[in-house]
Amino acid sequence: MTEEVKNSPIADFDWEAYANGETKGEKTREELTKTYDESLNTVRDKDVIEGTIIALNKREAVVNIGYKSDGIIPMSEFRYNPDIKGGDTVEVFIENQEDKKGQLILSHRKARAARSWDRINEALEKDEVIKGYIKCRTKGGMIVDVFGIEAFLPGSQIDVKPIRDYDIFVGKTMEFKVVKINQEFKNVVVSHKALIEAELEQQKREIIAKLEKGQVLEGSVKNIT
Repeated sequence: MTEEVKNSPIADFDWEAYANGETKGEKTREELTKTYDESLNTVRDKDVIEGTIIALNKREAVVNIGYKSDGIIPMSEFRYNPDIKGGDTVEVFIENQEDKKGQLILSHRKARAARSWDRINEALEKDEVIKGYIKCRTKGGMIVDVFGIEAFLPGSQIDVKPIRDYDIFVGKTMEFKVVKINQEFKNVVVSHKALIEAELEQQKREIIAKLEKGQVLEGSVKNIT
């Protein structure tokens, strides 16, 4: 029993200093608080930084940015990415470090919009394939959420074949290429058809490369005129 008391935290307490009024508990608490605060990320309102999704459900995602509290972002801001999951790194916009309830207010949509034009221009310059969320139908085509901004998808650029029912595409996440940007009016035009045409062209080259004179092949009749 004596050995247990000797090795316990209480046995290490400086009872003599306590009796003399020389305790340093308050000072230690202040130092620990200061050390803890210094270990946290320094953030400012309106900053765009990276955070990690630590939990999510159908309505919201909880994001950790290394701050004293976590932020909550509506899942509607991630609808362009149906594959989002816990552990993913996402960009967030610091709307408010602390609201009336002490809650950190973050926005993923505003973070995407803040850097959207740089990304859009880079995608056009490098001929990149990007993902976009089809928000709704509009006159002559569809409105697509790309990097947090609205881009126009003409009806003629949805597929290589004519599309009769545009509504079946609403709510889908698809791949696109940026085909035109109007910098003055901040208009972006994207195409899904360009991806299909590029794939068909690649298939065509592969087939032609395998053709040899004298080969007997099967084919299907596509049209009779």
